[in-house]
This record gives sequence, C-alpha cells and structure tokens, in this order.
Amino acid sequence: MGYVSDWDAARAPDQGSHARGTHARIVDDILIVDDHPLFCDALSMTLSHAFGLRRARVATNLQAAQRMLREGPRPDAIVLDLRLPDVEGVEGIMALQRQAGDVPVTVISAEIDPAMVTAAMAAGAQGFVSKSLPRARMIEAFERMWGGDLVTPDGYDAGAAQAADTELADLMQRFATLTPQQMNILRLICQGRPNKIISWELSITEATVKTHIAAIMQKINVRNRTQAALAANRARIFSH
Repeated sequence: MGYVSDWDAARAPDQGSHARGTHARIVDDILIVDDHPLFCDALSMTLSHAFGLRRARVATNLQAAQRMLREGPRPDAIVLDLRLPDVEGVEGIMALQRQAGDVPVTVISAEIDPAMVTAAMAAGAQGFVSKSLPRARMIEAFERMWGGDLVTPDGYDAGAAQAADTELADLMQRFATLTPQQMNILRLICQGRPNKIISWELSITEATVKTHIAAIMQKINVRNRTQAALAANRARIFSH
C-alpha cells in the first residue's frame, strides 16, 4: 500500500514551508534522479521504509530519467538533484515536467543557494531539500511535500523572495514554451557560441539557427542574444 498523506490542510505551515494549495496525493512509485549511487540507495531505502513504497526507481542522469518516463509507468513523484552529468540548473526540472506533467518534483541538493532555491521553486518544484538533513527531518519534509505543501530549506526567507518568485515564475513560464531544440540553442548561446558553431554542433543550417534564435527572443521577450543569455542566467536555467 502506498503512502497517502493525512496532512491537515487547515494546519498552519511549519517554518520552511508555505502552501501551494495542492491536494494530498498517493505516492507509491517514485523516481530518484541522482548520480551518486550510495546516496540513491540510502534515500531509496529510507523513503521506501518510511512510506511503504511499492517501487523506487533510480536514474543517474537526465537522459535516463527521460527514457524511463517515456517507457513508463509514470511515477507518482520525482526526486531530482540539479547537478547531473548531462544537465545543471533548473533545466532538469523543466525537462522532466514537460514529460511528467503534474507529477511533483522535489529538488534535493548538497548546496543550498537562496537564488537557486528561488529559481527552482519558480520553475515549479514542490520543494527544495538539503541532502544533509537528518533522516527524521528528511522524512518529515517529504511527508509535507506529498501532502501538498511547498518545502524550502531552513533559513530561506520565502517572504523576502515573494516578489522575485512572482517575476521568476513569469519568466519560467516563458522559458517553458521553448522546444527542446530551442533550449539546446539557448544553452550554446549562454556558452558564447556563434551561430556558425551552433550550426555545426547541432548539425543544422545557420538559417535554421537564426530562425530558432528569433523564436527564442520572441518567446522570452528579449531583443538580442545577450539579453537572452542574461535572462537564462538569472533564471538559473543551465547552471548553479
């Protein structure tokens, strides 16, 4: 039998969390995306034992996680490390949400950077959890998230970040409209690649690159490549 939260919706959120207004959900099958095998094993055993999970799958990179989502079945929840061999930053959240829809994504990280927490939450993460949390507190954090709360690290001032959250959420919505190929091109723009090199690396014509760049700028509402790169950096799309 999977975990069903009985979290009281009328209860005031504890420190480090704030309500998003979602409902408690059944969590029976999770996908952990992290490239540290020992940590994955420990987290899988901890959550399986605490919540009676039927299955806890592990992917060591984003590509493997996307393959699992394509092949199914879809998990009830995803746990994601933002620093993977093939992706860094909130791009991983956006890519998984594109495939998994409303499946809640929890970020779990060894590094707690307030700007990254803000970006991850604005991108739609259900929570941001430190890998250094003691076992009991980590279980409590997942109970609250799967019960419908947003959970952020101790000391993170969600109130102070509220204005930034709103602005970033709007920006993230615009980035979410980019196609995977446009996201690839934006990544290369952020790395300073000229159109000719982008064309060569992606095996497409320069004319196609220019067409994609024009579409990117229109979708995220910027005037040029520099502004596109600055917006992506501000939103922490590709890096910490």
